[in-house]
Amino acid sequence: MELLNQISENLQNGFDEKVAALTKEAVEKQIQPEEILNNGLVAGMNIIGRKFKNHEIFLPDVLLAARAMNCAMEVLKPLLIKEGIPIRGKVVIGSVKDDLHDIGKNLVAILLEGAGFEIIDLGNDVPADKFIRVAREENADVIGMSALLTTTMPVMKKVVDLVKDEGLYGKIKIIVGGAPVSKEYALEIGADAYSFDGANAVETVESFFPKRGS
Repeated sequence: MELLNQISENLQNGFDEKVAALTKEAVEKQIQPEEILNNGLVAGMNIIGRKFKNHEIFLPDVLLAARAMNCAMEVLKPLLIKEGIPIRGKVVIGSVKDDLHDIGKNLVAILLEGAGFEIIDLGNDVPADKFIRVAREENADVIGMSALLTTTMPVMKKVVDLVKDEGLYGKIKIIVGGAPVSKEYALEIGADAYSFDGANAVETVESFFPKRGS
């Protein structure tokens, strides 16, 4: 549909006011909120994610698209809640205790939200027990952790151990990432997956969930 294509294209260009206006127009034309979300907004963010992965665009472009997405979601969210539209999954994300770096973590959160996941962003310097507590309270599907310092990486293992102690291992998926983190380290500590960048994180988290019907 042409209007949904316009939403996607304007989102990719970071035109937040235009995207919000087109989203309102789509609602007024009685296009279903889920269709606007999936075929307009998420479709646009998926293209942004692919272009970022292929180095065709850069972080500022992603941030502009994310801002446009957020403006449109202010219009759509009440309608999605009213209709009980299911989210794809819920992700608790944060940089681990004593690690104050969050640019990469923020990017992952933006791209996951753009892909249709609900994000609970705990920020940085997050203690291990807080990841578990919030994941329990929010009934989250995934815990995502970032570390940029080798000295903070052991917190990731602590979170995995706590998940096991709480009987949640296998019920909550755990994904880890950050410059010093590796696939081998993820396996060593018992995490479900390692991600090397934002676009890969989206692909990895999507792999945890069954494909949605088209």
